[in-house]
Amino acid sequence: MKKSIALVALLFTVVAFAQDNKAQVPQISVTGEGKVKVTPDRAIINVGVLNTGKDAKEVKSLNDETVDKVIKFLKKSGLNAADYKTNNVSLHKSYDYEKKKQVYQANQSISITLKDLSKYDEIMMGLNDTGVNNIQGVEFKSSKMEELEKEARKKAMLNAKQKAEDYVSVLGQKVGKALLISDSSQAYYPQPMYKNSMMGGEAMVSGDSQETLAVGEIEIIATVNVTFILD
Repeated sequence: MKKSIALVALLFTVVAFAQDNKAQVPQISVTGEGKVKVTPDRAIINVGVLNTGKDAKEVKSLNDETVDKVIKFLKKSGLNAADYKTNNVSLHKSYDYEKKKQVYQANQSISITLKDLSKYDEIMMGLNDTGVNNIQGVEFKSSKMEELEKEARKKAMLNAKQKAEDYVSVLGQKVGKALLISDSSQAYYPQPMYKNSMMGGEAMVSGDSQETLAVGEIEIIATVNVTFILD
């Protein structure tokens, strides 16, 4: 009986050892990076209209008047209705510690997709004239983002494989199939550089050829972590 138990225990040990050895497949893990640069052909402009006063109805009315002017201006400028939308509308009461009294604040934010960057100065000046008093941000994009991101991912995989081959070539081994692939990419969209402030500053003089924005390039980066089997 004792011999049988010892034999079974030995058998389990051998099987476990074989499985453990099988699990220890020679492998290498690397990180690959792919970059694609492109000149943006559109911009997402986020602007806001803000009014403050002692009467809720009054501040809301002031905001509504400005937003109405903004929408009419965008229509007149030839933008499609699908290219602009309201992101947020708020009306709330707050305390003005400087004046020591309660005030109401109305705020509305609008997102505008500009598909023709040559109209940037015209649109920004027009928005300024309508009464928009806050630029919340401008984001550059390309109409081919999906295609470019795909290209960056392919470059990242090729870079990962090349790295793995560089490491193992000195060992006389070869890179085999991929065991694990994980994507750790983070979208990066650089902010535009303003040459002159448009809101709250001096307006451009009519007829000026003054430029207010340096477009630059978008750099799309894909990052992957890959584990390869070694042959």
